[in-house]
Amino acid sequence: MGVVFPRKLRAGDGVRVVAPALSRAVVMEHDHTKLIRARFDELGLVLSYGRHVDERDIRGSSSVESRVADLHEAFADPSVAAILTVLGGHNCNELLPFLDWELIGSHPKVFCGFSDITALQNAMLARAGLVTYSGPHWATFGMRDHFEETLGWFASVMFGDAPLELASAGHWSDDLWFLDQDARELMPNEGWWELQEGEAEGRIVGGNLGTLNLLQGTPFMPSLDGTVLVVEDDFESHPATFARNLASLLQTPDATGILGVVIGRFQKASGMTRELLEHIVGIQPGLAGLPVLANVDVGHTTPMVTFPIGGRARLWVSGERTGLTLLRH
Repeated sequence: MGVVFPRKLRAGDGVRVVAPALSRAVVMEHDHTKLIRARFDELGLVLSYGRHVDERDIRGSSSVESRVADLHEAFADPSVAAILTVLGGHNCNELLPFLDWELIGSHPKVFCGFSDITALQNAMLARAGLVTYSGPHWATFGMRDHFEETLGWFASVMFGDAPLELASAGHWSDDLWFLDQDARELMPNEGWWELQEGEAEGRIVGGNLGTLNLLQGTPFMPSLDGTVLVVEDDFESHPATFARNLASLLQTPDATGILGVVIGRFQKASGMTRELLEHIVGIQPGLAGLPVLANVDVGHTTPMVTFPIGGRARLWVSGERTGLTLLRH
């Protein structure tokens, strides 16, 4: 199956906000909606919301039927050019058997989110050939300060089609910004970790590693053959957890076709260090001879790169010059 890139956004486009994982009611406990509206106004994008975004069950989510209905309506609505998720969670994979892949594939639209949304994104690539985007949630746009780089990368990918050469951010944060916008902690970034040298160019697959692994053995797992694998994990993924999840993915039949690996920056609570990650990567036979770049600005810390799942990237890791470029997004 070939891949389909949704058209780029332009001023005046409609963006539908859906809640395939946690409900918007969870976010509304920390009301930053005025700032979120202002950010999308500045981008020239018009927000609308799925009918069920505020439903909230005992798990902080809503029924499978409600979440599927909002997704289907968003893809079918001709006034919607992009679909943005409210937040992540833990239950997107519940929706996969009930999605209309023909509808999704025949109405290609920008679909953006991260974390648990990884399950939907990689399934859309596998079943509908749709290129989607790992990037900020709707809720992320409520971050008042230190959002410039995240917003810049998002706009570059969503509105433009020129290759995007990425660079390491100067500072990063891992704070609960939504609880107190005045108590932010910025840390100097030590830059990318060049774990293994080499060059690779291929199709991007990945997102949150633990969530991606939920698709193993299902019809919703995309092929890893010819890919640059981009993975990250959150504070719940301690080094031992990350190591076993990575080993599991590398043991899938087509993992021998992985050409290079990019690993996102870990949250502080994970306890991951460069020394531990070098060990974890170095003992994996499936990574022998492949370029591996880590501590990259993807995942659960700020700032966050928007990257295309199903798009193309070029990676080169060298003591002289290291680079990561989104060739087609």
